[in-house]
Order: sequence, then structure tokens, then C-alpha cells
Amino acid sequence: MLSEADNVLLTRTGRATPMGDLFRRFWHPVLLSAELPEPDGAPLRVTVLGEDLRAFRATDGSVGLVSPRCPHRGADLFYGRNEEGGIRCAYHGWKFATGGRCLALPTMDPGPARERAEQNVNLLAYPTQEAGGFIWAYLGPRQHRPKLPELEFLALPAAHVFVSKKLQQCNWAQAYEGGLDTAHFSFLHMTVSDAADVTTRLMTKVSSNTDTVRWMRDDGAPRFTIAEHPAGLVLGAARRGDPGQNYWRISQFLMPNHGLAPNAFPGENHHGQCWVPIDDTSCWIHCYTWNPERPLTEAECHRFRSGSGVHAEVDTQYIPIRRRENDYLIDRAKQKTETYTGIEGVSEQDACIQDSQGLIADRTTEHLGPTDMGVIRFRRLILEAVRALENGEPPRAVAHPEAYRVRSGGAVAPADVPLAEAMRDRFGHEHGVVRSDRFS
Repeated sequence: MLSEADNVLLTRTGRATPMGDLFRRFWHPVLLSAELPEPDGAPLRVTVLGEDLRAFRATDGSVGLVSPRCPHRGADLFYGRNEEGGIRCAYHGWKFATGGRCLALPTMDPGPARERAEQNVNLLAYPTQEAGGFIWAYLGPRQHRPKLPELEFLALPAAHVFVSKKLQQCNWAQAYEGGLDTAHFSFLHMTVSDAADVTTRLMTKVSSNTDTVRWMRDDGAPRFTIAEHPAGLVLGAARRGDPGQNYWRISQFLMPNHGLAPNAFPGENHHGQCWVPIDDTSCWIHCYTWNPERPLTEAECHRFRSGSGVHAEVDTQYIPIRRRENDYLIDRAKQKTETYTGIEGVSEQDACIQDSQGLIADRTTEHLGPTDMGVIRFRRLILEAVRALENGEPPRAVAHPEAYRVRSGGAVAPADVPLAEAMRDRFGHEHGVVRSDRFS
């Protein structure tokens, strides 16, 4: 369990909070590129880390992420005109570039006074980059701006990658911990029947290997081995496989809020998620699926759009169809006869349980056990990073963007083989590092 003070430290990410300061030292995906589909299109409202902002795509295709208020009289730039390289306030026509520079002050006569004003008036703007189907933003001190993390999917052709987003109606940390906790698969996502039709439906959502579901059903108490690396943690959960074997499900925690799923065997699709706080009681989960060897098929992309694995079925506002307000469309009859939850969708099952812990989970009343070791190590690592930053020590991961070049996935190994050796056999490196020539 955590103390009340540490729970507050972990969960609050607004301005002038210690965790908020840590988050602001990293780049975060804040929008899908598809949300700003064309230059000079309509601005969007964006809230990230408790901060209200506006996003727009300028004429040259670059993206601005700026204060919502025109610095003249405070009019909302959501109603502004996005035109000819900048956003123009509809109130008096003041115009600003994506970087916040003033481009026009039509309420002042031409001359030295207007020129001085144009040089001195600026709109608050945050740096952005576009990569991997996402628009990324950095909200921290300019002098400490790091490079974008070198996640594998960012280096692949667009046809190899599928991205989505979904609203989560609780604090970022408990949602993240739900993704990190791989022990729950033996229950939350499991069938309660051996009926072939039920197992087949489960297979289409989580794995192409029927053995893995059997192993997860039969062993609900995986043994964890955890190793630290410059970007975070690699977490191996060993279940008993067939006689003399371990089935390893290996995940990655990447500072401060990325998680790579433990499912993929060689040749299969890889999945990751990034939990970005909207405020202290909600977050966007930005999801990415990639295949390093081949383009994704249209059938796969259709399945992801319809809700599969880490991807949820959502409406036009990226709000899940199955959500808190409708009890996730739980089917009590199916809960009795088919699945533990009676809720359709792996993502939706996760969301239900994470949301059920409250808008902000109370970690002071927990009783943690051996299968919670990943959650314990995550909390320890990120709280240590917060305290180090308070003492003037920047987070180690921001200096090592190359350390994000890692994979997660499934492996089968002899029962006496430790995680590091299983990782080397599966990935060629004990931390799952991807060869660097993809990023040259």
C-alpha cells in the first residue's frame, strides 16, 4: 500500500505539482494526426495535464498547440480563423503563428509602435512534433527539451502501424497500473467455460496461440522477475506451461506513461499504450499497434477500429461505446456462463475494473501480494524520479531516447531458464532492445 501523501504524489499531474513537473519533462502524444486532417482547418480544444489549450494545423502543415486566450482581450481562439500561416482572433484580428509569434496587429496603425508591439506580444505556445500517426507535445521548460523517445513504431512505414485513442474515466495511474498488471489476465479476460466457441472468440481478440490461454487459465499466480533499464522496467511473468516449460509474458514500463503489452510471439503484432492525463480524474489512452515485418492488413485494421485488444470501440469523440454511464453494457447471463465479466472487449473489461476503483484509487487500503510486484516496482521507480527532480536531478530516461527501442512479448523456455536468458533467446537482448539500424 501507499501512504496518503505518496498516493497524492503519484496521482496529481497539474501545474506546480511534483508529478506534473516530472511529466512535463517528457514528450506526450496529445492528438491523433487524423484529428487535424488538413491545413487551415478548424482548431481543436485540447486539455492535457490539467491545462486548457487549442490546437490547429497551419498552412504549411505544422501544428500549433497554444493558449486558448488571445493576449489582447482574452477571446477564445477556438472561434478563431485559421488562415495563411497562423490563427487569427475573430474579435479584433490579432494573428499568431504556431510558435506563438505575433504576425499581425490590425488594430494598430503601421509604424514603429506596431512593430515593437508585434515583437513583444506573444501567445503561449508549446513545441509539437508529428510522428507515428500522433501529434506530440512538450509542455516543460524549453531549456530542458529532450528528443522524442525512439519507440519502434515511430521508425516504421505508416502501413505497418495502426493508432487509436480512447477516453478513460479515472486517474492515469490506476489505469496505467491495470495495463502493467499482467496477472489479471487469468481472470478478468478469461472464459469460464471450455466450450470451443467461447475460446475461439477469445482467441480472435488476444492471441493466435490456444496454448497460451490454457496456460493462463491453469496458472493464475505467475512469478515475476523485473529488471531496470535506462527507460524504465522490463517485467517478466512466468507461468507453468507444458511439462518442463515456463510461459513468459514480458511487458515494458517506459517512463513516465508508456506500456508495451506482453502478448506477441515472433511474427505477431505488437501493442503499446500511453496514458496521458487530461486532469486528475480522466485521461486519454493513446494506443499503437505495429508489425515490424509487414504492413498490417485491412482486416486487422478493421478489427482494431471495431475494438480489439488494446483498441476500444469508440464513438466519433473517442469515447468508448461501453463505459461507466451504461455499466459497460454488462451481460449478466454471459457472466454466469461464458466470461468472468460479461463485458465485451479486452479494453472495455480493463476500463470497467480500473474505473471501478474510483476516480482516484485509494492505495492506503490495499493488500498487495507477489503478483503485484510489477505495480510495486513501477510506483517505486516513478516516485523516486519525482523526488530526484525535486532535488534538481532530471529523469534519467529523457537523456536516453534510444533506450525506448525495446520490445515486449511472449516466450516459451525451459523451466530452469531465467528471464535474462529467455529474453536473449527471444529478442537477442536481455532488455528486449531493437537493433539500432532501424533508427539511423
